[in-house]
Amino acid sequence: MNPKTLQQHEAVFKQCKSLFEQKTMDYGTAWQIMRPSSITDQIFIKAQRIRTLEEKGHSLVGEGIDNEYIGIINYAIMGIIQLNKPSNHELSKDQVIEMHNKIYGEIKSLMIKKNTDYGEVWRKMRIKTFTDLILMKIKRTKQIEENQGKTIVSEGIEANYQDMVNYAIFALIRRSEK
Repeated sequence: MNPKTLQQHEAVFKQCKSLFEQKTMDYGTAWQIMRPSSITDQIFIKAQRIRTLEEKGHSLVGEGIDNEYIGIINYAIMGIIQLNKPSNHELSKDQVIEMHNKIYGEIKSLMIKKNTDYGEVWRKMRIKTFTDLILMKIKRTKQIEENQGKTIVSEGIEANYQDMVNYAIFALIRRSEK
């Protein structure tokens, strides 16, 4: 495992975590009212906006691509929290932040395993491909949600959310290196 990759991955997460914590202080955990399918739609909006910005080359509202990738990361982690918390039970701010950190640890572990197997191929990919991969994972997730979470041979919703996080982190790393 390339130590630089691990440092960059953790630095991006630290930025996402900081924003997540600040928004939690501002808004509380109001997002817990959302069903996982609504969270998937929020991620879709962000990924589609990235694609539009990539194609048009400019933003009229001032927020750029990096903010959208950060939103994808935090919403995907929120989705995993929603999948794993007891139904109809609202978590406290501290519990949500603790789960956010725990889930990131699991996602980082997955990245390390896959990155070792794939030999850091993501460093040679086009940045726009990460957007396409996230959009594909969203379509897969929506299909699984339409199937009430049932799959025959495929990974489930949580695995797709985890992949979205890692793709978004890789995109942010690559964008920072340009």
